[in-house]
Amino acid sequence: MRSRYMMTILAALLAGGMAWSLAWSQTTGVRKRRPKPNEYGTEIIDNASVANGMAPVAFPHWVHRARYTCRLCHVDIGFAMTAGETGITEEDNRHGMYCGTCHNGKIAFRWEEGSKGAVKKSCQRCHSVGLHVKMQNDFYAFRAKMPRQRFGNGIDWLKAEEEGLIKLTDTLPGVSFQRPKLQSPSDEELVAREINMPKIIFSHKKHAVEAGCELCHPQIFPIKKGAVSYSMQDIFDGKYCGACHGKVSFPNADCQRCHTEPVF
Repeated sequence: MRSRYMMTILAALLAGGMAWSLAWSQTTGVRKRRPKPNEYGTEIIDNASVANGMAPVAFPHWVHRARYTCRLCHVDIGFAMTAGETGITEEDNRHGMYCGTCHNGKIAFRWEEGSKGAVKKSCQRCHSVGLHVKMQNDFYAFRAKMPRQRFGNGIDWLKAEEEGLIKLTDTLPGVSFQRPKLQSPSDEELVAREINMPKIIFSHKKHAVEAGCELCHPQIFPIKKGAVSYSMQDIFDGKYCGACHGKVSFPNADCQRCHTEPVF
């Protein structure tokens, strides 16, 4: 009888411990290492590199973001929004697709340059993960000339564009299709669920400068306003706004960049 009683108590304690552990895991997060400014937004691409004896590709978003809009690469050229999802191959690039759209020796450096007998390969300028490669573009020299923000890579990209410090290319001949411009919808007010949390004033115009309409709709956000409900946890998990913010655009830790409407 005593043995059965003790077993019942032990089972209850184990069940309670498991429930507490589950509740703890669902209500707390794990602090992740914050990437250094020069690392923020860098994607590691390894579709077949290691399998073919090559180092993976380190793709620095900041270098490309200083020259091109997100829309040009992710809509016109066709890169997926998730690293590795496109399945880029060397053959694709050599035939002028994806990275090869620009890295052709005319717009940007080619994987090999020069004539027969004097060919210089540029493989390590992309396939650089784990290698000590001196990059042509110095992040800190670039950042020193840019307006600052608190998080991410510390660059206020919108302000840099407004001040004419960067000028973004949005189309490429032979790749982009000419189309009439769409009128940007008015700003939208997004009400936070938390008490006393400021509302978000979402600017379509600011996002359209970089992303256009096609990058967000309908793959990330439905067309119809209010058709989907999402939480900050969804965003932290890389969904909705988190498809860009926290990966390349300023991170979600900068709450006041979005929650701007005063609470009265």
